[in-house]
Amino acid sequence: MITIINIGISNIKSITRGFMTQGYQVRITEDPEDVRKADSLVLPGVGAFPKAMEVLRQRGLVEAVQEHAARGNPLIGICLGMQLLFTDSSEHHHTEGLGLIPGHVVQFPRDRPVPHMGWNSLTQTGQSLLFEGIPDPSDFYFVHSYYVEPDRKEHVIGTSDHHGRFAAAVQKENIYGTQFHPEKSQTHGLSLLRNFAHLTEAD
Repeated sequence: MITIINIGISNIKSITRGFMTQGYQVRITEDPEDVRKADSLVLPGVGAFPKAMEVLRQRGLVEAVQEHAARGNPLIGICLGMQLLFTDSSEHHHTEGLGLIPGHVVQFPRDRPVPHMGWNSLTQTGQSLLFEGIPDPSDFYFVHSYYVEPDRKEHVIGTSDHHGRFAAAVQKENIYGTQFHPEKSQTHGLSLLRNFAHLTEAD
């Protein structure tokens, strides 16, 4: 069972469809107890970092997500969801994140067009089960104006280029993140979702 957190600012339908086409059952929830009981947890999101963290706090989901990660169960953040995994963000104003991966969310420099939108090539920079069977490099679909700067290079497992390299995929033990949208990335994206779902089975 794949549990997807609904914070009201994400494309739940396409992510749900992505997992279901690979044969997995999906539960969509905003209940902290469901999150605590989850085998595999997905944190999607689009929009602004401060609003997303506000919603997570209001619904009692911050501690629930942190407890899930601490138990060693698989967790993946997608797009804004990946950014929420980090220490803090400078979007609009300083906002603390979930603090699961050390690093910061910053805006692309002003000399780069924003948002970074469309298909872009990802280069794998670290070994990860998330990319098993996926060619290196491969194209994925991006939509974002901010990006993450992890404190530790070993947490970066994939980079892409937008007038300069940036972290496009991260992993810290059982915690994963993709800046791109796998659910919108056709064959390779569906393979990545399937690989994530397999992580619980591998345990």
